[in-house]
Amino acid sequence: MDYKRIEQLVAVHGTPALFFSRNRIRDNFRALQSALPGVELFYAVKANCHEGILATLQEEGALFDVCTNGEIDIVKTCRIGPELCLHTHPIKRDSDIRYALDFGIRLFVADNEFELDKFLPYKDKIKLLIRMSIQNPQCLVNLSQKFGAPPADTFALVKKAADAGLRVAGICFHAGSQNENPFKYIEALEYCRDIYKKAALAGIHLEIVDIGGGFPIDYLARVTPIAQFCQPINEYLARYFSNYRIIAEPGRFICGPAMTLAVRVVGKALREGVWWYYLDEGVYGSFSGKMYDHAEYPMQLARGGERRQSICAGPTCDSIDVVYENIALPPLEIGDLLAFNAMGAYTTASASNFNGFPKAKIVTID
Repeated sequence: MDYKRIEQLVAVHGTPALFFSRNRIRDNFRALQSALPGVELFYAVKANCHEGILATLQEEGALFDVCTNGEIDIVKTCRIGPELCLHTHPIKRDSDIRYALDFGIRLFVADNEFELDKFLPYKDKIKLLIRMSIQNPQCLVNLSQKFGAPPADTFALVKKAADAGLRVAGICFHAGSQNENPFKYIEALEYCRDIYKKAALAGIHLEIVDIGGGFPIDYLARVTPIAQFCQPINEYLARYFSNYRIIAEPGRFICGPAMTLAVRVVGKALREGVWWYYLDEGVYGSFSGKMYDHAEYPMQLARGGERRQSICAGPTCDSIDVVYENIALPPLEIGDLLAFNAMGAYTTASASNFNGFPKAKIVTID
């Protein structure tokens, strides 16, 4: 967002504030839809559950990926029906399964034999996706570290589920969050191709391929444009999976670029030759993404001048609340405005009210 526009908005709404663009949500959804023709897009509600995002996506014809009872309550509040939802948490309590079933969700995820046992009482009501792990330590967040069956064990889990009378609809995987390598999807699909052949020979009818999320956005560096990024994925799907229902679970790509954070410098100090600048937002707030999501956000500021080693800290009394430990900044003054782009994903979603500081307000700008 243009810095002058941010200054105008701050004059009205103050700081800290997240300025939210519904138009960017629409543009991002349509761009991914165009880049993945024929793929059903289930927005990952965990990335940002702001009602404006969900309402805009519902208008666009999106589907929704929920993981918890709380996220089910959120989509209920937004009057999103269960037929539009998929439950993707691989580990659940029996009460979680029942809560989702009572809402009307019928498609679930499991990644180990102990989870399969939980679905046996409900086998006539549900279908399962078996989650396969794809290790990708080079991406921002490796989402196969915690969940997923190794590829070599995935077919055995599919067969075990089918032999127990559970209906297995397909395989799901996640190539890693902010994954900049499209061929990680191809690697996963190669494993899927082998598993689906084995399933067919065993008389198990698989109908869905879930390629997860992870599609990258611009932060400090530009990434490959989404149409170009998705081209090899589309070619592989068209060649080997044209008769299957293909779904994806984008989160960051949809909501990340749609919010800009505005903060002010509320204090400063010179400590051992290093300037400390205290902001009215920190890692317990919208900058939580720096800790949990490992993201670095593009900064805008008005001041020029010689840059020197600086530290930006948040407003709480906890010493861990440091946003930037070693950053080159021009001399800043109390009251200066800083803006950070691409702050829509895994920021306000994981923010807290620690130390009594409220979350940054969210202001819809279009």
